[in-house]
Amino acid sequence: MKAVVYDRYGSPDVLHIEDVERPVPTGAEILVKIRATAVTRADCATRDANRRSGLLITVISRLISGISRPKQRILGTEFAGEVDAAGAAITEFAAGDHVFGTTGFRFGTHAEFICIGESARIAHKPAGMSFEEAAAVCDGGLNALWCLRAADLRKEQHILIYGASGAIGTAAVQLAKYFGADVTAVCSGKNVELVRSLGADRAIDYTHEDFTRNGETYDVIFDAVGKHSFKRCRGSLKPGGSYLATDGLLNLVLAMWTSRIGDRRVIFRIPPRYTKKDVVFLKELIEAGRYRAVIDRCYPFANVVEATKYVETEHKTGNVVLTIDAS
Repeated sequence: MKAVVYDRYGSPDVLHIEDVERPVPTGAEILVKIRATAVTRADCATRDANRRSGLLITVISRLISGISRPKQRILGTEFAGEVDAAGAAITEFAAGDHVFGTTGFRFGTHAEFICIGESARIAHKPAGMSFEEAAAVCDGGLNALWCLRAADLRKEQHILIYGASGAIGTAAVQLAKYFGADVTAVCSGKNVELVRSLGADRAIDYTHEDFTRNGETYDVIFDAVGKHSFKRCRGSLKPGGSYLATDGLLNLVLAMWTSRIGDRRVIFRIPPRYTKKDVVFLKELIEAGRYRAVIDRCYPFANVVEATKYVETEHKTGNVVLTIDAS
């Protein structure tokens, strides 16, 4: 089978397509022919060993992924496709079923096939949804769900989502509305109408207004893109409010510190623990018309380097998807 591989850390140019051995499912696994996958922040950070995050994070990243070279040559965490074969112990899925899900930090979805267990984070593809749309569900959806649950977001609370037009942000807007919150979305001007269409009660164009200076306060501030800080946001949090972080070693320290001191806290729980039930939950929301995946661009599988470079501009809206030939 063909797969996107990398044998050394570096820029997107280290990625290349290679013929590799097709995986063979055990009796407790299914073999999925992947029709679409996504390029995510996690893929980019892992590929360059988190060099943008500083020396300490780079060292930790290499200890996990491989000190001198990557242990897992195939990146990709999100997938949608068709069951090609199912092991003898499989009861939920059969050959021909359309499925979607995520492998998390097992990676491996930038390939034509992958083996995955029945109890893993996989579900039947939502009715009426394309493979491309399904491949764009889990990255933002599961990350946003994990964060909002960690903050115990409740009905009628006020939440501000910074970076509301990204993969996590577009998911967070929809999930926060599902949980009954009042949502303020912060994004660039070109995406204001998008976030409103996703359910935001109001939108702030960050190029024209600094939300930390307008006097408004919130129960939760969710930095969905890892570009803000608790220090800057603290004055915009209500007493007892929470700052939800998605990135940064400092936020891990602040999460431990503020849980003991002060009336406003940082929440940064890693690693996230997603479950199969969470994937099914998103599927049910989609089929009920309460959630949709936002896709910025779709690229052919062969154009993975171009797709990755676009993700690294940090200006994508929603998700970037790779399509894989069905032949």
